[in-house]
Amino acid sequence: MHSIEPFYNWRGFYIASEDLQSPFYEREYSEFEFTDSIYNFLIHPQWDSIESQTLFIKILFVDYEDGVAIIELFGEWNDVIENDIMLLKRNIVEPLMECGVFKFILIAENLLNFHGNETDYYEEWFEEIADEDGWIALINTRDHVLQEFKDFDLDYYFLMGGKLEEVNWRASTPLQFIDRISSFVQKRLQ
Repeated sequence: MHSIEPFYNWRGFYIASEDLQSPFYEREYSEFEFTDSIYNFLIHPQWDSIESQTLFIKILFVDYEDGVAIIELFGEWNDVIENDIMLLKRNIVEPLMECGVFKFILIAENLLNFHGNETDYYEEWFEEIADEDGWIALINTRDHVLQEFKDFDLDYYFLMGGKLEEVNWRASTPLQFIDRISSFVQKRLQ
C-alpha cells in the first residue's frame, strides 16, 4: 500500500497545497515519513486525509472558472463504520462548492472496496449540484466496487459505468481529460 502514490504528472498545472481555496492549502508533505495507514498498512505520505481511517484522496486539479474538480480516491470507502460520504462531503466537497465547483470527477481505480449505508449525503450532494447543472462522474472503478455502488442505487447520483470505466486519463492534460469526461456526461444526460 505504501508504494501506491497519487498521480503527480499534473503538478505543473495544479497543486492543492498552493491553492488558496483548497481544503489542503499550505499543507506540508514528507517524502520519507509515513504517518497515515489503512488497517495497519502504511500509505504514501502524499495522500490527503479527509479525517477517515480508510479513505484518502488527492485533489489533482481544480478549474474554478468552469467549476470542475478532479479528485483521486484511495483506500476503502466505508459509510457503515466511518461515514466516509459525510466526511468527503463536509471536508472537501462543500469547501469546493463554496468556490463555485459543481462538477466532480472522482477517479476510483485505487478505491479497493465500498461499504454503503444510508443515501442521505449522496442525495444532498446531488440536489445541491443539480441546481447548478453539476454532476459527479466516477471513473475507472473496479468491477466489484462498481457493483457495490450500484447495489446501493448510487448510480442515481453518480454517472458511472460504460465508457467511464475505460478512460486512459493519465495520457492527457487536465483540461483534455475534463473535456472528454464532460462529453461523456453530456451524452448520458441527453
